[in-house]
Amino acid sequence: MTAQSTSSPPASLSPDGSVSSSSDSSSSNGSSSNGSSSNGSYSTSTSVGDLTSQIKKAAASTSGNRYTGEKLTWDWRGYDIKYVAHGDGPPIVLLHGFGASIGHWRKNIPELAAAGHRVYAIDLLGFGDSDKPDLSYSLEFWVKLIHDFWKTQVREPAVFVGNSIGALMALMTLVTYPETASGGVLLNCAGSLNHRPEDLPGGLSFVMGAFAKLVNSRVTGPLLFNQVRTKGRIRGSLKQVYGNREAITPELIDILHGPACQPGAQRVFASILSAPPGPRPSELLPQVTQPLLVLWGEKDPWTPIKAADIYQELAADLDTGVTFHSIPDTGHCPHDERPEVVNRMILDWLKKIGDRK
Repeated sequence: MTAQSTSSPPASLSPDGSVSSSSDSSSSNGSSSNGSSSNGSYSTSTSVGDLTSQIKKAAASTSGNRYTGEKLTWDWRGYDIKYVAHGDGPPIVLLHGFGASIGHWRKNIPELAAAGHRVYAIDLLGFGDSDKPDLSYSLEFWVKLIHDFWKTQVREPAVFVGNSIGALMALMTLVTYPETASGGVLLNCAGSLNHRPEDLPGGLSFVMGAFAKLVNSRVTGPLLFNQVRTKGRIRGSLKQVYGNREAITPELIDILHGPACQPGAQRVFASILSAPPGPRPSELLPQVTQPLLVLWGEKDPWTPIKAADIYQELAADLDTGVTFHSIPDTGHCPHDERPEVVNRMILDWLKKIGDRK
């Protein structure tokens, strides 16, 4: 559902919930382009060779390092929202993508907390182990939830870190509620919650519209969703979207499959397929006043590296406060595919922006 490059009808659920075709997609642009420094004090020009070396050297150090803490419950408008809070220090709030959950951050939470941060991760309403009511979902709806969570649980400016549509929510939070945010980290930021008809070629707009109607049908919707949420479909979708195939583990598949089998999951899926796309990043970026770190897996077929041009252009201007890194041999979910690289980049950036205060 987020910047797909396929021209076939959707048939499976991605690691962040995006719908993909049953055939493998390929990135429309596999090239790398490094940005410039943020306010001139942090060079982002990291060579592919350096990053590849980091990946190989650090992989063993994070192998098996998982956060397994107990999920807490927060009441929001009468619904149970699950979250974790781990560590002490300046706060970081982690926002998952569509179809994912707290578990998708299992390789990041312990490292960020060990470095001296209070790390929050939340199962957004409709996902993970949070309640799944039959509502009209939208990006604006979740951003309001995130703001209320911040007011009750965090209560001081935080760095919002998001993947895919979670990154778009982070960007919206920085703009809509600037007092809540000291910075933002975007991981393969989605361009929308749903495809805009004007962005789809030819008859694909009609195909996607027809599919959304079938999914929303009380008769055909459950039948289609039962096919989308199988472990086999999830595994196939992961193989499309993950540039690092070694990160596709039974643990990851269980993390994505379990919530999709909970009561209400099908109606959430149907609601989101017909939800409005939300604002474009290009509309939000001129309004951002906080430092921004943008990380992009180069082999992502659904939000290809070409979609990162706007961020690279901003990073080239030393006055924007935007820092950009592309990550080789990595797809749509860099934090899960290359946690050893992403964790280090986030912590280095946090130190740099902290030193400037």
